[in-house]
Amino acid sequence: MKLSSNPSEFFQRLKLIAGQMRSRPPENTDEFVEILHNANDSGLLAQDVMEILERVVKVSALRVRDVMLPPRLMVTVPQDSDLKTILDIVVPSGHSRFPVVDDRKNKVSGILLAKDILHYYGNNANEEFDIHEHIRSPVFVPESKRLNALLKEFREERNHMAIVVDEYGGIGGLVTIEDVLEEIVGDIEDEWDQGKASIEKSATNENEYIVDALVELEDFNEELGVKFDADVDTVGGLVIKLAGHLPRETESVVADGLNFEVVKSNPRRIDKLRVTRVPVE
Repeated sequence: MKLSSNPSEFFQRLKLIAGQMRSRPPENTDEFVEILHNANDSGLLAQDVMEILERVVKVSALRVRDVMLPPRLMVTVPQDSDLKTILDIVVPSGHSRFPVVDDRKNKVSGILLAKDILHYYGNNANEEFDIHEHIRSPVFVPESKRLNALLKEFREERNHMAIVVDEYGGIGGLVTIEDVLEEIVGDIEDEWDQGKASIEKSATNENEYIVDALVELEDFNEELGVKFDADVDTVGGLVIKLAGHLPRETESVVADGLNFEVVKSNPRRIDKLRVTRVPVE
């Protein structure tokens, strides 16, 4: 039974669920999630609505460290960059916001928006460019901050990105409003996301590949000339099996002369891997 598009019917069903909780209020989040599943089984909530509500409940228990992008995977702009250097970083990345860092990459002095350099195209291409005139003040958050509190701050202050600091004040990574929303509504794909799982060879290192976790294992074997034979269908499944758990970003596992490093993941799955050939002892 699907959820009706009639708003009044939807709220009537929510009242029924609320009535169930009044008769025996849930004592913890697990019991509340169980009520949601029961409501789904009985047709009071559609599957997609139940999943979103369940994610909302779970987000309250997550912290910034659970979804942040680690420093080594951040696309940053050196604070003394000229326009050409910036364009060489901005254009291939497809991002809209970039932390501006010092020479040692241990301090963020500001945020550069890609749209702020569009002014220098066309008739303004010959104007002198000074990055310091365009960087905006960064927002810093501790890695222990709860995601629901961060989302509220993002909305109230109209920010889209925050720099994560560790307990010592160093750069712990970055987090965006999209990272938080994806924990609630699932993955948000844009025009830069790959429509089909792919294997991309590095332009600077012939022994390195960026591999979508959903690439079929058979295709991966053929492309790299290897012979992995596991009871899984995808490269992501292979890495999980090799590691014995769901690895987080920056974790790696070595097998048959290949180093599999997790480049992008979330608490539910692996998205992208960096695969590098290594000498076999």
